[in-house]
Amino acid sequence: MQEDDLRGLAKIMAFMRAVSIIVVLMNYYWFCYSFFWEQGWTLEVIDRIHLNFQRTTGLFTSTFSSKVFSLVLLALSCLGTKGVKNEEIKWRNINSCLLIGFILFFLNFPLIKINEILYMSTTSVGFIMLMVAGLWMSRLLKNRLLDDPFNHENESFMQETRLIENEYSVNLPTKFYYKGKWNDGWINIPNPFRATIVLGTPGGCRAIFN
Repeated sequence: MQEDDLRGLAKIMAFMRAVSIIVVLMNYYWFCYSFFWEQGWTLEVIDRIHLNFQRTTGLFTSTFSSKVFSLVLLALSCLGTKGVKNEEIKWRNINSCLLIGFILFFLNFPLIKINEILYMSTTSVGFIMLMVAGLWMSRLLKNRLLDDPFNHENESFMQETRLIENEYSVNLPTKFYYKGKWNDGWINIPNPFRATIVLGTPGGCRAIFN
């Protein structure tokens, strides 16, 4: 993927995450409208936008529907995010973050009738935890593919490990990397009287026997 494509993908992922956050904020405004009204933070134009949006999509029929839509956008944005490798990320941390985030994000709807500030606070914390878990998950899955940045695994192959010798043979002990570990091997030249060429480059060697 070219650098321009990566930039374009990053912009799309950032846009999707921004839309996801906006949907959460719209959820607050719709379901905690009395709080915003008391604070004097309501605007007629925003009210019209919400009403038209609800009439068209029905997204705010319940708190669950708008949160699911927001979570889908968040998950898609996390899948396309490339982060820095962190060896401390473990699946148990991701699972814990997902569980707590899910509870705070989806199961806090009774708080709307009890304390709207507490509802918005728990929803925000849950959203952040789900976002962190999504980024960790995406990073961990990608890093499993990027643990070998120089492609040593794919370029390694099984070499000769048997010692094949006779009275004229030349046998050179070697070490080679294969399947995640170093192995002992041999370069066996059973007939050194024939034409022999050894070609070497930094990091590799090829022998040709005729």
